Amino acid sequence: MASVATKDDLPTSFDLLLPILREVEELGGSAQTRQIREAVLETLNPSEELLALRYPKSGDFILLDRISWARSDCKTFGALEQPRRGLYLLTPLGREILALPENQAVERLRDLRRETSATARRAASSQPSDDETAEDEDDLPHDDAREATEWRDALLDRLHSMSPTAFEHFVLYLLRSFDLELEHVGGSGDEGIDGIGVAPISPVLSAKVAVQVKRYNPASSAGIGRQEVALFQRDAEVAGAERAIMVTLGRYTPAARRASQATTPMVDLIDGEKLCDLVREQEVGIRIVPQVMPEFFDRFESGSSANRSTIVATCGRRNSLTHTV
Repeated sequence: MASVATKDDLPTSFDLLLPILREVEELGGSAQTRQIREAVLETLNPSEELLALRYPKSGDFILLDRISWARSDCKTFGALEQPRRGLYLLTPLGREILALPENQAVERLRDLRRETSATARRAASSQPSDDETAEDEDDLPHDDAREATEWRDALLDRLHSMSPTAFEHFVLYLLRSFDLELEHVGGSGDEGIDGIGVAPISPVLSAKVAVQVKRYNPASSAGIGRQEVALFQRDAEVAGAERAIMVTLGRYTPAARRASQATTPMVDLIDGEKLCDLVREQEVGIRIVPQVMPEFFDRFESGSSANRSTIVATCGRRNSLTHTV
Protein backbone atom coordinates (compact mmCIF):
# COMPACT_ATOMS: atom_id res chain seq x y z
CA MET A 1 0.00 0.00 0.00
CA ALA A 2 1.36 3.39 -0.98
CA SER A 3 2.12 5.68 1.95
CA VAL A 4 0.07 8.84 2.41
CA ALA A 5 2.00 12.07 2.06
CA THR A 6 2.21 14.22 5.20
CA LYS A 7 3.73 17.59 6.02
CA ASP A 8 6.76 15.72 7.43
CA ASP A 9 7.59 14.83 3.81
CA LEU A 10 7.96 18.53 2.99
CA PRO A 11 11.09 20.64 3.52
CA THR A 12 10.90 22.91 6.56
CA SER A 13 11.17 26.66 6.17
CA PHE A 14 14.78 26.39 7.37
CA ASP A 15 15.54 23.81 4.68
CA LEU A 16 14.30 26.33 2.11
CA LEU A 17 16.56 29.24 3.14
CA LEU A 18 19.59 28.24 1.08
CA PRO A 19 17.54 27.19 -1.99
CA ILE A 20 15.83 30.59 -1.96
CA LEU A 21 19.15 32.43 -1.87
CA ARG A 22 20.44 30.26 -4.70
CA GLU A 23 17.36 30.92 -6.82
CA VAL A 24 17.64 34.69 -6.32
CA GLU A 25 21.30 34.52 -7.33
CA GLU A 26 20.39 32.43 -10.37
CA LEU A 27 17.76 35.01 -11.34
CA GLY A 28 20.44 37.69 -11.47
CA GLY A 29 20.67 38.76 -7.83
CA SER A 30 17.13 40.09 -7.61
CA ALA A 31 13.69 38.59 -8.04
CA GLN A 32 10.01 39.21 -7.52
CA THR A 33 8.03 37.24 -4.96
CA ARG A 34 6.34 35.14 -7.64
CA GLN A 35 9.62 34.41 -9.41
CA ILE A 36 11.17 33.12 -6.19
CA ARG A 37 8.19 30.91 -5.43
CA GLU A 38 8.00 29.44 -8.93
CA ALA A 39 11.77 28.88 -9.15
CA VAL A 40 11.84 27.03 -5.83
CA LEU A 41 8.84 24.91 -6.84
CA GLU A 42 10.47 24.03 -10.14
CA THR A 43 13.67 22.95 -8.37
CA LEU A 44 11.82 20.96 -5.70
CA ASN A 45 9.41 19.48 -8.27
CA PRO A 46 6.97 18.28 -5.58
CA SER A 47 4.24 15.82 -6.43
CA GLU A 48 0.69 17.14 -6.71
CA GLU A 49 -0.09 15.23 -3.50
CA LEU A 50 2.62 17.10 -1.58
CA LEU A 51 1.73 20.44 -3.14
CA ALA A 52 -1.91 19.94 -2.15
CA LEU A 53 -1.18 19.48 1.57
CA ARG A 54 -2.89 22.20 3.62
CA TYR A 55 -3.15 23.30 7.23
CA PRO A 56 -6.45 21.93 8.57
CA LYS A 57 -7.63 25.18 10.11
CA SER A 58 -6.56 27.95 7.72
CA GLY A 59 -6.61 25.91 4.52
CA ASP A 60 -3.29 27.45 3.43
CA PHE A 61 -1.02 25.27 1.32
CA ILE A 62 1.79 24.19 3.63
CA LEU A 63 4.64 24.19 1.11
CA LEU A 64 3.73 27.61 -0.31
CA ASP A 65 3.44 28.99 3.21
CA ARG A 66 6.87 27.64 4.14
CA ILE A 67 8.42 29.18 1.03
CA SER A 68 6.89 32.54 2.00
CA TRP A 69 8.18 32.20 5.53
CA ALA A 70 11.69 31.23 4.40
CA ARG A 71 11.81 34.18 2.00
CA SER A 72 10.81 36.49 4.84
CA ASP A 73 13.40 34.94 7.15
CA CYS A 74 16.12 35.55 4.54
CA LYS A 75 15.13 39.20 4.72
CA THR A 76 15.05 39.18 8.53
CA PHE A 77 18.51 37.62 8.68
CA GLY A 78 19.86 40.25 6.28
CA ALA A 79 20.60 37.86 3.41
CA LEU A 80 17.91 39.51 1.28
CA GLU A 81 16.64 43.07 1.29
CA GLN A 82 13.32 44.36 0.01
CA PRO A 83 13.76 47.70 -1.81
CA ARG A 84 10.05 47.79 -2.54
CA ARG A 85 7.01 45.62 -2.06
CA GLY A 86 7.25 42.30 -3.88
CA LEU A 87 10.88 42.74 -4.96
CA TYR A 88 13.91 41.16 -3.26
CA LEU A 89 17.63 41.81 -3.66
CA LEU A 90 20.55 39.61 -2.64
CA THR A 91 22.71 41.40 -0.05
CA PRO A 92 26.48 41.14 0.51
CA LEU A 93 25.69 38.82 3.43
CA GLY A 94 23.60 36.64 1.12
CA ARG A 95 26.46 36.43 -1.37
CA GLU A 96 28.88 35.64 1.46
CA ILE A 97 26.67 32.73 2.54
CA LEU A 98 26.39 31.40 -1.00
CA ALA A 99 30.18 31.46 -1.38
CA LEU A 100 30.57 29.03 1.53
CA PRO A 101 30.57 25.23 1.18
CA GLU A 102 27.03 23.97 1.67
CA ASN A 103 27.51 22.60 5.19
CA GLN A 104 29.11 25.86 6.34
CA ALA A 105 26.38 27.90 4.63
CA VAL A 106 23.74 25.90 6.49
CA GLU A 107 25.53 26.46 9.81
CA ARG A 108 25.82 30.19 9.08
CA LEU A 109 22.08 30.36 8.47
CA ARG A 110 21.46 28.37 11.64
CA ASP A 111 23.54 30.88 13.60
CA LEU A 112 21.63 33.78 12.07
CA ARG A 113 18.33 32.17 12.94
CA ARG A 114 19.52 31.58 16.49
CA GLU A 115 20.61 35.21 16.81
CA THR A 116 17.40 36.74 15.46
CA SER A 117 14.61 34.37 16.49
CA ALA A 118 14.92 34.15 20.29
CA THR A 119 12.60 37.10 20.88
CA ALA A 120 10.08 35.85 18.33
CA ARG A 121 10.04 32.39 19.89
CA ARG A 122 9.45 33.84 23.36
CA ALA A 123 6.58 35.93 22.02
CA ALA A 124 5.10 32.95 20.22
CA SER A 125 5.37 30.74 23.31
CA SER A 126 3.28 33.24 25.29
CA GLN A 127 0.36 32.84 22.88
CA PRO A 128 -2.20 30.03 23.17
CA SER A 129 -1.37 27.19 20.80
CA ASP A 130 -3.75 25.07 18.78
CA ASP A 131 -3.51 21.80 16.92
CA GLU A 132 -2.38 23.50 13.75
CA THR A 133 0.44 25.62 15.13
CA ALA A 134 1.72 23.58 18.05
CA GLU A 135 3.30 20.72 16.11
CA ASP A 136 6.41 22.50 14.88
CA GLU A 137 7.74 26.02 14.57
CA ASP A 138 7.17 26.05 10.81
CA ASP A 139 3.43 26.20 11.50
CA LEU A 140 3.57 29.37 13.57
CA PRO A 141 2.00 32.44 11.95
CA HIS A 142 4.49 34.87 10.46
CA ASP A 143 3.23 38.41 9.93
CA ASP A 144 5.84 39.57 7.43
CA ALA A 145 5.57 36.44 5.31
CA ARG A 146 1.81 36.76 5.07
CA GLU A 147 2.13 40.45 4.13
CA ALA A 148 -1.42 41.30 5.13
CA THR A 149 -3.05 38.65 2.95
CA GLU A 150 -6.48 38.87 4.54
CA TRP A 151 -7.81 41.36 2.00
CA ARG A 152 -6.38 39.32 -0.86
CA ASP A 153 -8.06 36.17 0.41
CA ALA A 154 -11.36 38.02 0.78
CA LEU A 155 -11.04 39.44 -2.74
CA LEU A 156 -10.16 36.11 -4.33
CA ASP A 157 -13.04 34.40 -2.50
CA ARG A 158 -15.48 37.05 -3.73
CA LEU A 159 -14.24 36.86 -7.31
CA HIS A 160 -14.46 33.07 -7.29
CA SER A 161 -18.06 33.28 -6.09
CA MET A 162 -19.00 35.18 -9.27
CA SER A 163 -20.44 33.32 -12.24
CA PRO A 164 -17.95 32.66 -15.06
CA THR A 165 -19.63 35.27 -17.26
CA ALA A 166 -19.70 37.86 -14.48
CA PHE A 167 -16.02 37.24 -13.78
CA GLU A 168 -15.22 37.72 -17.48
CA HIS A 169 -17.09 41.04 -17.40
CA PHE A 170 -15.17 42.11 -14.29
CA VAL A 171 -11.79 41.26 -15.83
CA LEU A 172 -12.61 43.18 -19.01
CA TYR A 173 -13.68 46.15 -16.89
CA LEU A 174 -10.42 46.00 -14.95
CA LEU A 175 -8.32 45.79 -18.13
CA ARG A 176 -10.29 48.69 -19.63
CA SER A 177 -9.37 50.74 -16.59
CA PHE A 178 -5.78 50.44 -17.87
CA ASP A 179 -6.91 51.97 -21.21
CA LEU A 180 -7.29 48.73 -23.15
CA GLU A 181 -10.10 48.94 -25.72
CA LEU A 182 -11.76 45.55 -25.58
CA GLU A 183 -14.87 43.86 -26.89
CA HIS A 184 -16.38 40.91 -25.05
CA VAL A 185 -16.39 37.83 -27.29
CA GLY A 186 -17.47 35.03 -24.95
CA GLY A 187 -20.16 32.43 -25.54
CA SER A 188 -20.12 29.49 -27.94
CA GLY A 189 -17.72 29.79 -30.85
CA ASP A 190 -15.37 32.11 -29.00
CA GLU A 191 -12.40 29.89 -29.97
CA GLY A 192 -10.90 30.25 -26.49
CA ILE A 193 -10.95 34.06 -26.62
CA ASP A 194 -13.07 36.08 -24.21
CA GLY A 195 -12.02 39.56 -25.28
CA ILE A 196 -10.39 41.13 -28.32
CA GLY A 197 -9.24 44.67 -28.93
CA VAL A 198 -6.37 47.12 -28.76
CA ALA A 199 -3.78 47.66 -26.03
CA PRO A 200 -1.82 50.93 -25.95
CA ILE A 201 1.96 50.51 -25.97
CA SER A 202 2.88 54.18 -26.14
CA PRO A 203 1.15 57.44 -27.13
CA VAL A 204 1.77 56.55 -30.79
CA LEU A 205 1.82 52.73 -30.75
CA SER A 206 -0.74 50.06 -29.98
CA ALA A 207 -1.16 46.32 -30.52
CA LYS A 208 -4.07 44.01 -31.19
CA VAL A 209 -4.60 41.93 -28.07
CA ALA A 210 -6.61 38.81 -27.23
CA VAL A 211 -7.78 38.01 -23.70
CA GLN A 212 -8.70 34.67 -22.17
CA VAL A 213 -10.23 34.42 -18.69
CA LYS A 214 -10.17 31.25 -16.60
CA ARG A 215 -11.87 31.71 -13.26
CA TYR A 216 -10.44 28.52 -11.64
CA ASN A 217 -10.55 28.04 -7.90
CA PRO A 218 -7.72 30.08 -6.31
CA ALA A 219 -7.29 27.31 -3.72
CA SER A 220 -6.73 24.64 -6.35
CA SER A 221 -3.33 22.98 -6.20
CA ALA A 222 -3.17 22.38 -9.94
CA GLY A 223 -2.00 25.37 -11.94
CA ILE A 224 -2.60 26.21 -15.59
CA GLY A 225 -0.07 24.26 -17.62
CA ARG A 226 1.95 24.67 -20.79
CA GLN A 227 -0.63 22.99 -23.01
CA GLU A 228 -3.40 25.44 -22.09
CA VAL A 229 -1.14 28.44 -22.70
CA ALA A 230 0.05 27.05 -26.04
CA LEU A 231 -3.53 26.41 -27.13
CA PHE A 232 -4.50 29.99 -26.30
CA GLN A 233 -1.47 31.28 -28.22
CA ARG A 234 -2.69 29.41 -31.29
CA ASP A 235 -6.21 30.83 -30.95
CA ALA A 236 -4.85 34.34 -30.43
CA GLU A 237 -2.63 34.01 -33.50
CA VAL A 238 -5.58 32.87 -35.64
CA ALA A 239 -7.49 35.95 -34.43
CA GLY A 240 -4.62 38.17 -35.61
CA ALA A 241 -3.53 39.22 -32.13
CA GLU A 242 -0.01 40.54 -31.67
CA ARG A 243 -0.14 40.16 -27.87
CA ALA A 244 -2.29 38.10 -25.52
CA ILE A 245 -3.38 38.18 -21.90
CA MET A 246 -4.48 35.18 -19.85
CA VAL A 247 -6.16 35.77 -16.49
CA THR A 248 -6.87 33.26 -13.74
CA LEU A 249 -7.59 33.34 -10.03
CA GLY A 250 -5.22 30.40 -9.60
CA ARG A 251 -1.58 30.01 -10.62
CA TYR A 252 0.56 29.00 -13.59
CA THR A 253 3.13 26.25 -13.69
CA PRO A 254 6.77 27.15 -14.48
CA ALA A 255 6.36 25.34 -17.82
CA ALA A 256 3.36 27.52 -18.64
CA ARG A 257 5.36 30.69 -17.91
CA ARG A 258 8.16 29.54 -20.18
CA ALA A 259 5.71 28.69 -22.95
CA SER A 260 4.06 32.10 -22.68
CA GLN A 261 7.29 33.78 -23.83
CA ALA A 262 8.57 31.09 -26.20
CA THR A 263 6.62 32.08 -29.30
CA THR A 264 4.33 34.76 -30.67
CA PRO A 265 1.99 36.12 -29.72
CA MET A 266 3.58 36.35 -26.30
CA VAL A 267 1.11 35.91 -23.46
CA ASP A 268 1.09 38.09 -20.35
CA LEU A 269 0.02 35.78 -17.52
CA ILE A 270 -2.05 37.31 -14.73
CA ASP A 271 -2.52 34.99 -11.74
CA GLY A 272 -4.55 35.56 -8.60
CA GLU A 273 -1.74 37.42 -6.86
CA LYS A 274 -1.14 39.75 -9.81
CA LEU A 275 -4.88 40.27 -10.26
CA CYS A 276 -5.12 41.45 -6.65
CA ASP A 277 -2.27 43.92 -7.29
CA LEU A 278 -4.06 45.32 -10.35
CA VAL A 279 -7.33 45.64 -8.43
CA ARG A 280 -5.57 47.48 -5.64
CA GLU A 281 -3.72 49.77 -8.05
CA GLN A 282 -6.98 50.85 -9.68
CA GLU A 283 -9.00 50.67 -6.41
CA VAL A 284 -11.66 48.64 -8.18
CA GLY A 285 -14.15 47.18 -5.70
CA ILE A 286 -11.91 47.81 -2.70
CA ARG A 287 -11.56 50.74 -0.34
CA ILE A 288 -8.10 51.97 0.68
CA VAL A 289 -8.44 53.68 4.03
CA PRO A 290 -5.81 56.17 5.28
CA GLN A 291 -4.61 55.21 8.75
CA VAL A 292 -2.88 57.70 11.03
CA MET A 293 0.45 56.58 12.53
CA PRO A 294 0.67 58.55 15.80
CA GLU A 295 4.28 57.49 16.46
CA PHE A 296 5.41 59.17 13.23
CA PHE A 297 4.68 62.60 14.73
CA ASP A 298 6.69 61.90 17.89
CA ARG A 299 9.92 62.76 16.09
CA PHE A 300 8.80 66.39 15.81
CA GLU A 301 8.42 66.80 19.58
CA SER A 302 12.13 67.29 20.24
CA GLY A 303 14.62 69.68 18.66
CA SER A 304 17.59 67.39 19.18
CA SER A 305 20.04 66.92 16.34
CA ALA A 306 19.34 63.18 16.40
CA ASN A 307 15.67 63.77 15.77
CA ARG A 308 16.42 66.33 13.08
CA SER A 309 18.60 63.71 11.35
CA THR A 310 15.77 61.22 11.58
CA ILE A 311 13.35 63.71 10.04
CA VAL A 312 15.71 64.44 7.17
CA ALA A 313 16.30 60.73 6.58
CA THR A 314 12.60 59.99 6.40
CA CYS A 315 11.47 63.02 4.40
CA GLY A 316 10.09 61.99 1.05
CA ARG A 317 9.20 58.48 2.18
CA ARG A 318 5.56 57.55 2.06
CA ASN A 319 5.46 56.51 5.70
CA SER A 320 3.02 59.01 7.14
CA LEU A 321 0.08 56.86 6.12
CA THR A 322 -0.51 53.18 5.71
CA HIS A 323 -3.07 51.67 3.40
CA THR A 324 -5.47 49.10 4.75
CA VAL A 325 -8.04 47.30 2.67
